[in-house]
Amino acid sequence: MNEPNIGALASYDVAIFPPGRCSDPFGVTKCTSGDSSVEPYMAVHNTLLAHASVVSLYRKKYQAMQKGVVGISIYSFWSYPLTNSTVDLEATRRCIDFYFGWILDPLVFGDYPQVMKKNVGSRLPPFTEVQSELIKGSLDFIGINHYYSLYVNDRPLETGVQDYKADISVSLRGSRIDPPSSQGFPVNVPSDPKGLQLQLEYLKETYGNLPVYVQENGMGSADDSLDDTDRVGYLSSYMESTLNAMRNGADVRGYFAWAFMDLFELLSGYQLRYGLYRVDFTNGRRPRQARLSARWYSGFLKHNGTSALAPRTTQMNQALNLLS
Repeated sequence: MNEPNIGALASYDVAIFPPGRCSDPFGVTKCTSGDSSVEPYMAVHNTLLAHASVVSLYRKKYQAMQKGVVGISIYSFWSYPLTNSTVDLEATRRCIDFYFGWILDPLVFGDYPQVMKKNVGSRLPPFTEVQSELIKGSLDFIGINHYYSLYVNDRPLETGVQDYKADISVSLRGSRIDPPSSQGFPVNVPSDPKGLQLQLEYLKETYGNLPVYVQENGMGSADDSLDDTDRVGYLSSYMESTLNAMRNGADVRGYFAWAFMDLFELLSGYQLRYGLYRVDFTNGRRPRQARLSARWYSGFLKHNGTSALAPRTTQMNQALNLLS
């Protein structure tokens, strides 16, 4: 399963993904069917049960022969408290529980985080004892799709009709000086490689150091240039932070750069380019050209990753030399 922690919200709360279900006033457009207060929690609940059923089947019938492993992929961002106030520290903890614990606590411990049960109440479906036993331990690794960090501050718990955003009762922003995001995640968030290290170390401490794969990490840009030195700096710094987490004991098994080439992004279409290879979408043959980042990444892999450990100025010089 890929990113159930935000897929359920996009599909059943704000209705920007199919099947586009929501209830007023929570949808991005006029809602015609759905219940934003209940259905995101039902969707994740059924997703977890489906995941656990497949894992149980795989382990019983296929794993011994195929030697495969099964995990789940979480949309990831590191959360910093906006201030050191008690309410903001608690809000940051709550944010982590709602975005990560919502998925991982049941799969590791057999139940949802306590703060979710308190804030969501009867709208959060309970697990039976049999279901709890089925889902507990039903993953061999954790996958994360990680791009940035956010700042979190407390927002008073609302009364009346609530959805996930009201239940979590936090505000998110891309930096300390930004205004809070009014809808969804902030845009134009600065790079923060340290946040990935902190995220990996949090997973190690909280979930028994299960194997982790960084399944997506990359930088989107509206710039179609082949000279993407910013992307080289981004990738090298985030890989360095991954290595630092490993040195601190995190069981990271792999890192995947997003993306091999430009493609149709689910939310931004062709407006943001993430590819190491540029794709010309105006040409029906879709020709590809290697960006600087593709050549840098190739060199990084060929030299066994040692270039990622070089000082940042050295990395930039190496990247610029590829252009000459």
